[in-house]
Amino acid sequence: MQDTLITEKKTTATTMRAAVITTPKTVEVQTIALPEPEAGQVRLKLEGCGLCASNIPVWEGREWFSYPVEAGNPGHEGWGVVEAVGEGVDNVKVGDRVAALSYHSYAEFDVADADKVVKLPAALAGKPFPGEPLGCAMNIFKRSDISEGQTVAILGIGFLGALLVQLAKHAGARVIAISKREFSLDMAKECGADEVIAMDDHYQIIQKVSDLTNGNFCDRVIECTGKEWPLNLSGELTKERGKLIIAGFHQDGMRQVNVQLWNWRGLDVINAHERDPQEYIKGIRAAVEAVEKGIINPEPLYTHTYTLENIQEAFDNLTNRPDGFVKALITYN
Repeated sequence: MQDTLITEKKTTATTMRAAVITTPKTVEVQTIALPEPEAGQVRLKLEGCGLCASNIPVWEGREWFSYPVEAGNPGHEGWGVVEAVGEGVDNVKVGDRVAALSYHSYAEFDVADADKVVKLPAALAGKPFPGEPLGCAMNIFKRSDISEGQTVAILGIGFLGALLVQLAKHAGARVIAISKREFSLDMAKECGADEVIAMDDHYQIIQKVSDLTNGNFCDRVIECTGKEWPLNLSGELTKERGKLIIAGFHQDGMRQVNVQLWNWRGLDVINAHERDPQEYIKGIRAAVEAVEKGIINPEPLYTHTYTLENIQEAFDNLTNRPDGFVKALITYN
């Protein structure tokens, strides 16, 4: 641990530890200067940061990335305690526990704009809260327009898919979960899915969903995989005038999609990713309320925890997905 002295207002330390991806598939823990909050910013003493599947390309390496990556990047799912505030900050104070939308959170400290942090209530004390992915689930659910009595198929049951199963069931929908791993299907059942189908044979899946819906298919289909085949499969499973929601992060180039089918069925195709940071913050606030009220329960989905020192193993497991792996957290306490 670093040599720090915490006062009521701020630490007297001048350095911190942070993960640096130096080359593809190589990460080092380095000692770097402690960031100082500017006007309108806060510095957080992080308790932890979620590991996101969107990190995989920068971890594996792509021609459009340059290395070394900035220290702490691409960690963006941090939570912790406000440890110092910049000039003009009045919405949070030192000592507040918050979830943050910041981008260098594979580190002991990070800086965030004060309007991009969300206070965590006492009811969540001591509990991990990777705000960005929880908020993302809430925003996708909102965009999906799910209501009681609908049939909803969710493709890809990882952290996001499992949360969406919980939200859809709470809304009163019938949920069909489709995923590759047997473990994921079991998890979907625990989250309340009414039916589970292995994501294996394209045409058998279509037939099974047809049988389950009397040939009508699904009012809503949410694709969470970020892959081309499941995206096209999702179109096949959406009923006429239904809504196909793209929740997967399609980050590895172009996709060929069956626009003829989408057109013929008159589908509403919704790209549910938000880009306005304030929309993310709204989602995080909604997630705080949903967890506090028991509408969603993310804790069983936090299956793996790592320290900063073994973050290389965390990235390896994120990429290889060992059995039972859903959501990994990097913790700093």
